[in-house]
Amino acid sequence: MASHARKNAARRQQNLTGTNRRAALQDIRNAVPPAPQTRNATRIPGGEAQAEVVPAELIALVQDSVHWERRHLDDAVNAARQHIESPANWHRLVLYALTDALTYNFLLVGALAAYLQEQGLDADLLRRHLQSPDPDRYINQEALDLLAGLMGRPVAEGQQEPTWHFIGRQIAECGAQQGDERHRSTQEGL
Repeated sequence: MASHARKNAARRQQNLTGTNRRAALQDIRNAVPPAPQTRNATRIPGGEAQAEVVPAELIALVQDSVHWERRHLDDAVNAARQHIESPANWHRLVLYALTDALTYNFLLVGALAAYLQEQGLDADLLRRHLQSPDPDRYINQEALDLLAGLMGRPVAEGQQEPTWHFIGRQIAECGAQQGDERHRSTQEGL
């Protein structure tokens, strides 16, 4: 019954404002400011917009990012429940956890958008996929570093490895190991 009441309330609100949840969400997306010092990823020669197979590194990145986002969202839920009697702790801890989850999400979206730009995906198509008028709004140096590490690109000689490059490399290595383990278990099952 409660879900019907919520749906009816949502319909009444939509009738009053003329905006449904999807449209309201798009308004929020459109208002997201560009990342500080947004970048365009450089197209990789020979990159194809429609690769035959999604690289395992990208799957590993999505899995890793979602794991950390989920962990921070769980922290927000737990903080919201545990600190209802202490508003100062409540808003501090809930907002810390939510902004940590948001940061992982922006980094993930930025790295994936940069990959697609490198592959030469049409900018209009990327705008539609990102549901954003600005396809590079999520792409910042950290996202580019993460993607470079993920794809095994070397750091320039004499330059210290950026943190997100290292993390991308670690995600790719762990993802490759998990893929090998899945392949072995599949082969053993045959």
